[in-house]
Amino acid sequence: MRFPHLHYNTCVAGWLPPAHDTKEGCAIPRPRLLWYLVPAALAAAVLIFLWVRPMFAGERPIDPFLVELGPVRIRWYGFLIAVSFIPGFYIAAAEARRKGIDPEVLYDFALLAGASGFVGARLAYVLQNLDYYLSEPARIVAVWEGGLSMHGVIAGGLLAVFVYARKLRVPFLTFADVVLPALPLGQALGRWGNFFNQELFGYPTDVPWKMYVAPEYRPPEWASEAYFHPTFLYESLWNLAVFGLLLWYRRRPGAREGDVLFLYLAAYSLGRFWVEFFRIGTPVAAGLTLAQLVSLGLAALSGLWLVFRDRQPLKNPLPDSRRLAR
Repeated sequence: MRFPHLHYNTCVAGWLPPAHDTKEGCAIPRPRLLWYLVPAALAAAVLIFLWVRPMFAGERPIDPFLVELGPVRIRWYGFLIAVSFIPGFYIAAAEARRKGIDPEVLYDFALLAGASGFVGARLAYVLQNLDYYLSEPARIVAVWEGGLSMHGVIAGGLLAVFVYARKLRVPFLTFADVVLPALPLGQALGRWGNFFNQELFGYPTDVPWKMYVAPEYRPPEWASEAYFHPTFLYESLWNLAVFGLLLWYRRRPGAREGDVLFLYLAAYSLGRFWVEFFRIGTPVAAGLTLAQLVSLGLAALSGLWLVFRDRQPLKNPLPDSRRLAR
C-alpha cells in the first residue's frame, strides 16, 4: 500500500517521509532495542526468580503493596501495569517510525487505549455477572473490589485503535499491527500483579512449581489446601512467548497488513483456552468456561483470516528495483 506523502526506504523496508533520509537515501539506523531488552530481561528474570521463590514456597509472606507511606499505598498490580507501558511504548514507537507514523501520536493514543481498555474490561466483567449486578447496580462502578475481563481489555483497545487510525488517516490494520505487540508484553508483566494479590490461581496441586496461597485468599471449598496452580505464571510465560512471536513475524517477507493483529488474537486465545483448564472457574457449556468459549471463537475467526488474507498488502514489500532484480 502506498501513501502519497511517503516513499519507500530500502534501509528499513518501509514507507518513510523524505525528511528521514540521509544524502545516500537511507534512514539513519537507530539502535536495535532488542539487543538491550533481551539481556536485560534475562537478568531480570533470574533476579525475580530468586526473589519470589521463597514466596512461592510459603517461606515469606506476599505483600500486595509496593509502597506504604501513611495514606499513600501503591499496589504491585498498578505499578506493574504502569511499568509495562514503557517498553511497550518504545517498541510501538520504533514500528510507527518504520511505517512513517509520527511516534509522538502514540502518547495520546496510549491515554485513549488505556481508558477504553479499562472501561471495556469492566463492562465485559459486568455482563459476565449480569444477574448479580442487576441486583446490586451500585457495585457496577466499584472497580476497587476487583472484576476486570481481559477480553474486554482487547475489545476496548481495538475500539481505540479504530478511532485513532481514522483520526490519523492510516489503515486500521496497519495501525493495529504497529501497537499490538505491546499488549502481550503488558499482559505478561501485569499477570504478576495477580501473584502479589494472590488471585486468579488454579486448582490445588503438588507440582514442583506450586504456589502457596495464604488462608484468607483460599476458596472456602479448598480452605485446607495450601498450594495451587500458579495460573498467572502460565499465562505470563505464554504471553511473553506471543510477544516474541509477533516481533519475529512482523518482519517476515510474507507478512501482510493485519497479520500481527490476528496472529495475536489466535495465539493469545489458544493460550487462554489452555490455562483455563487449570484455573478455578464455572463451566457454562460442554464443560468449558465462558472465557474458553470466547477464546475458541476468537481463535477460529483469526485462523480464517490468516488462511484467507491474500488480498491484503504485504507488510514489508520490496522496492521496485529489488523486485525486478528477482
